[in-house]
Amino acid sequence: MLAALLPPISLFGVPVPAVIVVAYGTAVGVFIDLDHFLIARFKTGSWDAVRFCLSNPRAAVADQSKIFEPGDVGVLSRLLSHVVIGGVAVPLLALLSVPLAIVTGVVLYAHLLADLVWDIRLLERHAETAASTDDLADIIG
Repeated sequence: MLAALLPPISLFGVPVPAVIVVAYGTAVGVFIDLDHFLIARFKTGSWDAVRFCLSNPRAAVADQSKIFEPGDVGVLSRLLSHVVIGGVAVPLLALLSVPLAIVTGVVLYAHLLADLVWDIRLLERHAETAASTDDLADIIG
């Protein structure tokens, strides 16, 4: 829908078909989560999550709850990373193509909003059963 609302996107004078714009938006919305692996590496000092995904590609797609241990990524670290990536990527892309930057910004905003809604849902679901804020952080993070 967004692709239909924007003026045609062109890169270096070459028009970009709408299907490519949709594929690009989908890829941005998915690949933004690769930052989770960098955060986990920073927090744990190991690439275990990457190794797990490479040796269990089906689990990486079908059961993502097996990738990270509680605390490996963390809610606030993940959200902060997404905001930083979007805050850097969108202005840089605007130098190349304003419509492409808009697509990127809208996709990343929607992704971040979905993450926040999901985290609030988990927080509300588990707030009463957690013995401490540390327990709650482990449950949702």
